[in-house]
Amino acid sequence: MNTNDKTTTPSPRRDRAAVHSRRWLPYAGGILLVGLIAAGLWPQPAPIETALATVGSLRATVNEEGKTRIRQRYVVSAPVAGQLRRIAFKAGDEVHTSTVVAVIEPVQPSMLDARARSQAEARRDSASASLEKARANAAFATSELRRFEKLFSDNTVSTQELEAAQLREASAAKERAAAESGLREAEAALAEFATGKPAGTNAPCDPVEVKAPVQGRVLKVFEENARVVSAGTTLLEVGDPTDLEVVVEVLSRDGAAMVPGAKVEFEQWGGNAPLLGRLRLVEPAAFTKVSALGVEEQRVNVVVDLVTPPDQRRGVGDAFRVEARIVVWETDRALKVPAGALFRQRDDWAAFVLVDGRAQLRTVKIGRSSATEAQVLEGLREGDAVVLYPGSRIQSGQRVKPIKI
Repeated sequence: MNTNDKTTTPSPRRDRAAVHSRRWLPYAGGILLVGLIAAGLWPQPAPIETALATVGSLRATVNEEGKTRIRQRYVVSAPVAGQLRRIAFKAGDEVHTSTVVAVIEPVQPSMLDARARSQAEARRDSASASLEKARANAAFATSELRRFEKLFSDNTVSTQELEAAQLREASAAKERAAAESGLREAEAALAEFATGKPAGTNAPCDPVEVKAPVQGRVLKVFEENARVVSAGTTLLEVGDPTDLEVVVEVLSRDGAAMVPGAKVEFEQWGGNAPLLGRLRLVEPAAFTKVSALGVEEQRVNVVVDLVTPPDQRRGVGDAFRVEARIVVWETDRALKVPAGALFRQRDDWAAFVLVDGRAQLRTVKIGRSSATEAQVLEGLREGDAVVLYPGSRIQSGQRVKPIKI
């Protein structure tokens, strides 16, 4: 046996330290758990979207749908009654002022035979006799009126008798004028039986050619087939499809703020670049129109001239739909913010501004506005970061955190 080996025994002091440290482990774990719960429940900054108040160009527009129309339209109608020959033109065909667009064979007059001539002569003789009788009555009435005037000056007849004589003289004069008109009518009817026309037959009438009133294109053909038409029947419509204007229906309160010469842009017409126009006229009379929601609105027509050259809008024709943006106000230097940053605060406008990580409520005064931006007159400065779409989740003084979209 080796007497130098010694048995190692644990130290009492070390055992007490180990027991003491194990006693505090549950408390440390509890403190850590409470800290984690408090950190989880601690209010976090609300995520927000921000935008800067900038100085730049801004314009206020009225956006409405419009419809193109040809400035000058010409309706061609039948000048006489007769048999219309078939019209060979179709919509879109080009015509000139010398182009014959329709041919009408006039209706033949009634037969001019010997019996009709005798009746016309008898009517002429009767009208002549009536005229002689009317002239005699007029001469007698005039002579009678002179006698009554002389007797009235001698205080022999009364005023009533003089007025009766004047009435008879005026009536006789009117009857004479009517008889003269009847004689002229009878002589005009008898003039149809001129010696140059063949007796007992109709004189042939030449076809009537109807020419285009203007150089352009046929817009619509109303009567294409051959048939009998009366005088004034609409045959076709002609116009120049390159000479266009646009009619836009706007609310009457918007139309009252528009002035001739305002700039207009047309979109959704079928091309890539917008068409340019210039406002020419706000019609003086409005009309009532029911909207898609069933609300009665007072609207007025605004007429706009197209400024874009015809070669850059070849596909646009008559009655095409466009979306119009009418500029009613614009400036190159305006302090502006997105419209989504503004909201109503009682009777005023307000916005939240990001200051030192917190949302600060500001009362602002706005001016003109577009569809996406608004002009700020008071309450903000250039470079201020405003909160977009704050809603009810953001309160004044609340901690916020900007996020990037």
